[in-house]
Amino acid sequence: MAIKPTKAEKKQNYDAKLCQLIDEFTQILVVNADNVGSNQLQSIRSGLRGDSVVLMGKNTMMKRSVRIHAEKTGNKAFLNLIPLLVGNVGLIFTKGDLKEVSEEVAKYKVGAPARVGLVAPIDVVVPPGNTGLDPSQTSFFQVLNIPTKINKGTVEIITPVELIKKGDKVGSSEAALLSKLGIRPFSYGLVVLNVYDNGSVFSPEVLDLTDDDLVQKFAVGVSMVTSLSLAISYPTLAAAPHMFLNAYKNVLAVAVATEYSFPEADEVKEYLKDPSKFAVAAVAAPAAASAAAPAAAKEETKKEEPEEESDEDIGFGLFDE
Repeated sequence: MAIKPTKAEKKQNYDAKLCQLIDEFTQILVVNADNVGSNQLQSIRSGLRGDSVVLMGKNTMMKRSVRIHAEKTGNKAFLNLIPLLVGNVGLIFTKGDLKEVSEEVAKYKVGAPARVGLVAPIDVVVPPGNTGLDPSQTSFFQVLNIPTKINKGTVEIITPVELIKKGDKVGSSEAALLSKLGIRPFSYGLVVLNVYDNGSVFSPEVLDLTDDDLVQKFAVGVSMVTSLSLAISYPTLAAAPHMFLNAYKNVLAVAVATEYSFPEADEVKEYLKDPSKFAVAAVAAPAAASAAAPAAAKEETKKEEPEEESDEDIGFGLFDE
């Protein structure tokens, strides 16, 4: 007969397992496990089996093990986990792609009834329609101010009703009504709260960023660096083109205001002497483009049309002899 381990031995075994996983895995998902049952948790473990390990436990025990292990190994990065271990949380250690693992965890959600005293995670709306309840059950609807009518011997809800708002506690009347209607409004599963990656901690929303999002954020950053560089006259690679352009504008302004000249400045001076040339240049470009388009189209049409045979050639061919 196997000897049941003592409470102290269980703590030692848990501590050893947690420390082993921290050393072996560099990626950890910190998940909230409120209202998650043992069967559901077992399904999640089975679904993640291969490159991920799910470890649950009391956060006080996890904090203690992480702190002691960080002191023993001298790896202070482990301490970044401690502020994340608040409430009913668990750890998913993984070597796979963080986004894929997070999406896999999100699949294992099960419907749950609205229990009395439970804080609603979402709004609960009772849809209109026949409830299948007999008229003696109308008291439930009257208490909750739900408009009903009797239709073919059963209670029918006339309009949709927002029964519970997100963040409100479920009352006994709401729970009883939802139970009678067979509505399981809530769904629960492990929810990723934070991501730990080799010492860095970030929000799970980061996992949803696409390459386009990263390029856009990078472009915004470059724009800010450029603005700052131009404002303080500090040269950077991002601001260099703008600085050269501004310098050229200054040189051009000096040339226009003085006798100093160069080819580009001569052209500007010529336009300033005769402003009508601005209008001519502006009109000439679109006109040239519009004139070239029909000509090009006509030329293309000529190429596509086959040459027609001459009637004269046909006549000579028949009566030559």
